[in-house]
Amino acid sequence: MKLRSFFIILAISVLILLSGAGASLYWILGQSPLNLLPGGVLKEPITAIFVPKQAPVMVSLLVNPDRLESLAQLIAFPQNRRRSHREFLALEKQLLSKTGLDYETQIQPWLGEEITLAVTSLDFDHNPDNGVKPGYLLAVTTKDKELAKEFLQSSYSKEAIAGTSDLIFEPYKGVNLIYQRLREHSVNIRLSATAILDNVVLFANDPRILRDAINNVQVRELNLRNSPTYQEALKTIAEPRIGIVYANFPALSAWLGNLPIPELPEITQTLTVAFSLKSEGLVAQTALIGGSEQGEQPPALSEPVGALAYIPANSVLTAAGTNLNQLWSQIETGLANESPLQQLLNRTLISVQEPLGVNLPEEVFPAIQGEFSLALIPGSDRGKLDGIFVAKKVPDVNFSEWGEKFDQLAQEQGYSVGNLPLLDTTVTAWTKLSTAMENKGNLARLEARVSGVHAEVDDYVIFATSVEAMSQALSTPEITLIRSEKLQQAIAALAPENDGYFYVDWSQGEKLLEQKLPIVKVLELSIKPLLNNLRSLTISSQGKEHGIRRATIFFNLGVR
Repeated sequence: MKLRSFFIILAISVLILLSGAGASLYWILGQSPLNLLPGGVLKEPITAIFVPKQAPVMVSLLVNPDRLESLAQLIAFPQNRRRSHREFLALEKQLLSKTGLDYETQIQPWLGEEITLAVTSLDFDHNPDNGVKPGYLLAVTTKDKELAKEFLQSSYSKEAIAGTSDLIFEPYKGVNLIYQRLREHSVNIRLSATAILDNVVLFANDPRILRDAINNVQVRELNLRNSPTYQEALKTIAEPRIGIVYANFPALSAWLGNLPIPELPEITQTLTVAFSLKSEGLVAQTALIGGSEQGEQPPALSEPVGALAYIPANSVLTAAGTNLNQLWSQIETGLANESPLQQLLNRTLISVQEPLGVNLPEEVFPAIQGEFSLALIPGSDRGKLDGIFVAKKVPDVNFSEWGEKFDQLAQEQGYSVGNLPLLDTTVTAWTKLSTAMENKGNLARLEARVSGVHAEVDDYVIFATSVEAMSQALSTPEITLIRSEKLQQAIAALAPENDGYFYVDWSQGEKLLEQKLPIVKVLELSIKPLLNNLRSLTISSQGKEHGIRRATIFFNLGVR
């Protein structure tokens, strides 16, 4: 197994532990009087002091996995304890499945309260002749330094017996480094370089990574823990947490692309995420730094937008907010030009607008200056998704003329435009006639395929991709998303002051989203263990504070 793959698996496994902790406590905290669990610990990773400030990514678990399970067993009702224990055993197996290690006998006795995994450099030897060699560092606190030493000695003894390597002992700035010199034809070594500093055990894929980690401790300007940008981000996240993820986007993009340096090294853009436990699941508080737009921007909303009143309760994906035109401008100016986030956003926009033949930023967004909501709902045909878009009218925009422009565009693409009654409302439909043969005989029948429907209702204009979808949008408000219990649960852990919601009903729409949005399938394959207990996902932005964009992600976890 390649070391790069091993470290990727470790990173994903730490994230699985974060998710699994929330899933296991879902049943417990919701039924227990101890529902005031603060959500984690009020501390930052001490092991970030070994990580360079330019590191592409760092993932830290701040609570011992055994502590999480002990808490679960202590406060769980008897009928839920077995389920909780099974989940933690499954997580341990997932974490160590590719390492050949046994958690209970080899790791548990000495493992402390913190596990940090980081990609420390894109190419640690800067030698173009041997390809790109990223640096990986695993820093683990220990509650028993002697047992940790015994574990290392045992691991190295097995390698020596196997005859695959020779041990090298090197003193470096008061720290003893132990690493392996590979023998000819030997396979990749699991633990190639290690060191123990006080109560921290370091593992790396090369002794040069360990030397750099020690240098980072001794020169505070070099390490991530003392990075002003990193500290500024943490100051905006005051909630207790069980884990921290830090990403330097330009460097992370280069690492994913196996590049020795970022394509645009002058760009600075970082994301810090703190994970906290809640009775309903897991909350991720994010802080994004970077881009040309600075200053303050308070949240635009204090309650869910009224446009959600036209979104059916069975929506599998919903986005809602206010002033789409301003939001798009802020995204364009707030993200650094040509940054990975900006590139991803532009590719997504192009994939949406090209089939429509519409330039969304120029022809659609400028008119959406009030409330809006966009939703995908299950269609009448199995495996089909219908779309609904709702926008509130504003005095500065003539929505009748705006709708006529789209009618003209539909006609240019060969559709017939006409009015028809629907639930006491007159709607405009775009249809295209075609013929189809009956199953019996040679008789032909005429079919009208509807591509789009729009209408003006009270203070809103509504677009839908089918008559059935428009019918649901115009139905009684008692069955709309804004009144549904599932949306209330999905936003319960989010601040009421925000810029809107992006909501996914994963339990209902997983299969449909996989079919219609290929990126969903790719993400699911890469982080599938995180999605096993996911019921819904909600993302909400809280504006900008001291030039730092804030957002919250709520993972509603439970058993389907």
